[in-house]
Amino acid sequence: MSLLLEPFAYAFFGRAMLAGVLVGALCGALSVPVVLKRMSYVGHGLAHSVLGGVAVGVALGADLYVGAAVATVLSAILIDRVAARRGLHHDAAIGIVTTAAFALGIAVLAVVPTRLNLEAVLFGNILGVDARDLTVTTVVAVAATATLFVAYKRLVFTVFDPEVAAVHGVPVRHIELGLNLVTAAVVVASVRVLGALLIAAAVVLPAAGARLVTRSFAALVGLAIALGTTASVLGLYASFHLDVPSGPAIVLVGTLGFLIAYVASGTAARRARRAGAREREVGRLSERGIVDATRTQVRA
Repeated sequence: MSLLLEPFAYAFFGRAMLAGVLVGALCGALSVPVVLKRMSYVGHGLAHSVLGGVAVGVALGADLYVGAAVATVLSAILIDRVAARRGLHHDAAIGIVTTAAFALGIAVLAVVPTRLNLEAVLFGNILGVDARDLTVTTVVAVAATATLFVAYKRLVFTVFDPEVAAVHGVPVRHIELGLNLVTAAVVVASVRVLGALLIAAAVVLPAAGARLVTRSFAALVGLAIALGTTASVLGLYASFHLDVPSGPAIVLVGTLGFLIAYVASGTAARRARRAGAREREVGRLSERGIVDATRTQVRA
């Protein structure tokens, strides 16, 4: 019990835990459309663009969140615009835009001396979570939840069949751009807890693991949120007790959850196949028995 309660003796851990729960739930909910639309590279790319924005913002004397927000939102819009050009796809657009932003950040950090804690930005740091970080995370959580709730039906339609959705009047381009912007907001809100380099995993692992267990969309969303939140909570405890950055701890716990779902789903599938084979064999033997009994009666 002391392992669970001891960390809360420190005020920063309470703030980090609340922020982690919000971030975990957000990443879990967002991971569903990201995985189903095969947009995992978007989260990966936007996470890399954070470094460019943070570096430029800090070099200009701006707030960390301002630089990160400008970089990710601008990257999300540019990805949408570049991908709209004929002959280019989302993966190419993401690679061009976000790699350029990441390279810009590295160049700025090499040229302009700053007091930026690069390790905390890249890998997260629960010691750095303060009241302002908690406020930013809460605002993003409320705004993202409201956006996903309002656009739920159109988002589901777009995720499963964008061509048919467009025929029925759904603004697919706007929905996809909105999803990119929500992803950008979640990436910014997650920097303190997860770190820029590890956010991409957090917006993929929950839905990837949940999809192995269920095919229902509603159940998929609920289970992904539960997995994301659980990974954040257990990861933060591991970060505190093992003295490791919070981002890697959360991602490793999330990966462990995915592996458990992977093994469990494989075992269940094998059992189902064996049960089906046994039922078919029993049916075949029963049918043969009926035929043999009929032949015996005819001969009699």
